[in-house]
Amino acid sequence: MSRQTTASTCCYCGVGCGVLIEHDDERILGVSGDPAHPANFGKLCSKGSTLHLTGDLAARALYPELRLGKGLSRARTDWDSALDHAASIFADTIAEHGPDSVAFYISGQLLTEDYYAFNKLARALVGTNNIDSNSRLCMSSAVVGYKRSLGADAPPCSYEDLELSDCVMIVGSNMAYAHPILFRRLEDAKSRRPQMKIIVIDPRRTDTCDLADLHLAILPGTDVALFHGILHLLLWEDWVDRGFIKAHTEGLADLKNLVRDYTPAMVAQICGISVEQLHQCAEWVGTSPSFLSLWCMGLNQSTAGSAKNSALINLHLATGQIGRPGAGPFSLTGQPNAMGGRETGSLSNLLPGHRDAANAEHRAEVARYWGVEQLPATTGLSAIELFEQVRSGKIKALWIACTNPAQSMPDQTAVREALQACPFVVLQEAFRTTETAAFADLLLPAASWGEKEGSVTNSERRISHVRRAIAAPGEARPDWAITVDFAQRLEKRLRPGQPSLFAFETPAQLFDEYKQLTRGRDLDLSGISHALIDQLGPQQWPFPQGASSGTPRLYLDGIFPTDNGRARFVAEPYRAAKELRDARYPLTLNTGRLRDQWHGMSRTGTAAQLFGHVNEAVLSLHPDELLRHRLQAGDLVSLKSRRGAVIVAVDSDDSVRPGQAFLPMHWGDRFLKGGVNTLTQPAFDPLSKQPELKHSGVRLEPVNLPWQLFALVEGDVQQHLETLRPLCEAFAYVSLSLTGRERPALLIRAASAVAPEPQLLQAIDEQLGLIEGPVLAYDDPRRSIGKRVRIENGRITAIRLAGETLARHWLQNLWLEGRADEQLRRWLLAPLSAPPGNAGAAVGGSKTLCNCMNVSQRAICAGIERGLDLQGLKQELGCGTQCGSCVPEIKRLLVATAQPVAAVS
Repeated sequence: MSRQTTASTCCYCGVGCGVLIEHDDERILGVSGDPAHPANFGKLCSKGSTLHLTGDLAARALYPELRLGKGLSRARTDWDSALDHAASIFADTIAEHGPDSVAFYISGQLLTEDYYAFNKLARALVGTNNIDSNSRLCMSSAVVGYKRSLGADAPPCSYEDLELSDCVMIVGSNMAYAHPILFRRLEDAKSRRPQMKIIVIDPRRTDTCDLADLHLAILPGTDVALFHGILHLLLWEDWVDRGFIKAHTEGLADLKNLVRDYTPAMVAQICGISVEQLHQCAEWVGTSPSFLSLWCMGLNQSTAGSAKNSALINLHLATGQIGRPGAGPFSLTGQPNAMGGRETGSLSNLLPGHRDAANAEHRAEVARYWGVEQLPATTGLSAIELFEQVRSGKIKALWIACTNPAQSMPDQTAVREALQACPFVVLQEAFRTTETAAFADLLLPAASWGEKEGSVTNSERRISHVRRAIAAPGEARPDWAITVDFAQRLEKRLRPGQPSLFAFETPAQLFDEYKQLTRGRDLDLSGISHALIDQLGPQQWPFPQGASSGTPRLYLDGIFPTDNGRARFVAEPYRAAKELRDARYPLTLNTGRLRDQWHGMSRTGTAAQLFGHVNEAVLSLHPDELLRHRLQAGDLVSLKSRRGAVIVAVDSDDSVRPGQAFLPMHWGDRFLKGGVNTLTQPAFDPLSKQPELKHSGVRLEPVNLPWQLFALVEGDVQQHLETLRPLCEAFAYVSLSLTGRERPALLIRAASAVAPEPQLLQAIDEQLGLIEGPVLAYDDPRRSIGKRVRIENGRITAIRLAGETLARHWLQNLWLEGRADEQLRRWLLAPLSAPPGNAGAAVGGSKTLCNCMNVSQRAICAGIERGLDLQGLKQELGCGTQCGSCVPEIKRLLVATAQPVAAVS
């Protein structure tokens, strides 16, 4: 077949990058950035540029599967049987227990048309507000912050403001990892205008801090105190815009009374920074011609998330830094269409068109438009509340779409108990390998990226048209089509004989119906259609009917969508996080992102290349903490919170302050036994209902796991993962990951207090292909040591080291290099941490620093030792020339590695 190119958008973060998909109508062959898209102008990050390598068919849900009992296995069924069964269960449950006995939990990765179908299904047909989204876990505090401070959930800025601002404050975001394309734009702007000031506020010293003129490493959870302290100085020094305050705001008097007590000395003590740092920050905020703030999960995932958002917005209102180029409060969305979800009402407290479910007038407006008598007045359940009611038995049928709560929700023990107890769980999902799939009574295969059509809204309110490049595999269907088909069957049971509410045949019809609910409102997009975007390109709302272009910035006239047109100062005192350090739990656990992985790794976890930079879950601790606990890097510990424990390896990391710990959020039970969110807490903000995922009290306990296992097997990694992960459940510690590029392989690292039964190792060996054939073997039963290496066509294809694993690094390197020299073969099973004479492989391996160009840290260090600077490394090795995510790390290596000194003649 001939190669074709289809324009679409990326499916990861909320930047909304344009992507050109190269395909042959059957397979996606490659991706590149769309140079015409105004979000990324052709650039892609390491995740976006490898989209074509993800979505392994072996991991995909391809056919509907149903089980008729919790103790049974699912079996393949057809779509009619699957959806008829689901409609029957939901109708009977509603009839017997009422509409609030069912619930829907959906995703920030759905398209706007999918969202709208689900909202109409839940609220108009079923009659429940029990529909919430995993956006509750990332953006709901920003929603509350915008609404109560400015009157509407509407980020007022555009991406170009990053390049125009004189002072940029990044709060609670490792932007270099989470939103790398925007970070590249900021880097470029800083290089062109070095006088631009960049402030980073983050408890950790991240890659984002490398660009900062000032890094405030505040103590976790103290953001509100910091912002009040900055405002205290702004008022004291008269660095405020009194004309703007008088003409366009209200509530400053109460806020002044509050922040009067937030003196520099007190704030510095609360936040763990110096008074001088606080003064410098306030001066730059107050005196810069333009001030832009950017924030993400560090502000939102908190029991004080709403207060943090409003306290930050207060700084913009006090300085008049909103509604003009380079200025304003700008939340960075965590998912590709979390904004579209907020617009369509996909949080339990919202309705389409930025309406509130608690507002009777809003409910009546939507009910009239939908042609139903009324919408439910009972407040819907937010994510944490929803799963609590599933666990208690009040929710009896749960529909989950495009999300993985058995990995992403906090307090995983409780969440998994809830899913196990729920009488009927439907999972509408593209990947059958997610942690949640094990709990599904009905699995419905959904189309994924590149396989469906619709629209998404990015962080700057820009709507893009997502286009289908290829057909979905197997019997997978677009999410909107699944939802509409189910709704049509259910309404025959709930509204017999009445006209259908779901007469949709295309996603464009869903969009065109939905957009009328925005007419005349702050987000008016009544003038947008799929066809218009195809003609004019992605557009920012508001875009009312008759408009010729979108709206780059909001509030240019100083008029806000509040009752009186004024923005509101919000006065809330600083309140500490729910779990503070104490004698029992002396460490504060922070969770966050890796550079090359995304969320629960449902998609990125299928691409071996994306494990090259970090290939296992590691707990980062300050060197003083390791010393205090008498630990070495690589040691295993039991990390315990009030909710559970996981066993994990530790590493020395001076970017984390003493008393704190950092663990990436991505590792679920599929890759790390128990998963990170076994530890995190379900306590949530009283207004936004967003949980405090980034702040948990933990302690370290030593573990004695002398028997260790290392295994590597190339080939069908998804099949190997599926068969080997259950066998590893017997071990106390289990870590799985992928490795390689052209020849991907599964890696297993496990440990136990005692050696397992021989039968278990034999079962593992069978899956590794180490029972028969060209296998080198060594066994010492007395010491519970056994080793196997399979060599085919002169290279290693599988390894199993049990009881003693010293050689694992150099054996893995030999596998990666694709060789097993005759002179080395007699040493392959020896207890050596390096090959004889260190021939051909370095101890400890070398991580891939530049994923785009496959350049290792070892190669970069060798180049630095030869005298190459950053530009020389780029020219010779190619590193840093594509997405640029590796550049901050390369710069640190340049600083840390001694450069050769030229001889003086």
